[in-house]
Amino acid sequence: FWRGKPIFVRHRTEKEIKEAQDVQLSDLRDPEADSVRVKEGHAPWLIVYGNCTHLGCIPLGNQGAYGGWFCPCHGSVFDTSGRIRQGPAPTNLPIPPYAFVSDTKIKIG
Repeated sequence: FWRGKPIFVRHRTEKEIKEAQDVQLSDLRDPEADSVRVKEGHAPWLIVYGNCTHLGCIPLGNQGAYGGWFCPCHGSVFDTSGRIRQGPAPTNLPIPPYAFVSDTKIKIG
């Protein structure tokens, strides 16, 4: 948690990264390249707020048609980059302010 909100920290596989990078931005409701959702040099690590952008529910990880997150409350589906792919959520899972302090430590805020 950071500032009272859940944070998802996900270590993505090479396959998940490639799939996220290969998505056509025109296919996305809230177009955002995978490269702008991660820090340069740290593509395996995705850090996002853990609340669905529809009504604030907490989606389940490694679920849904895109292997990212699935919100069982209302059916929103996010991919492995935290981008909305299906369902009522209007926007991607937001990215909190963070920085890599070292290769193994992240500072949020």
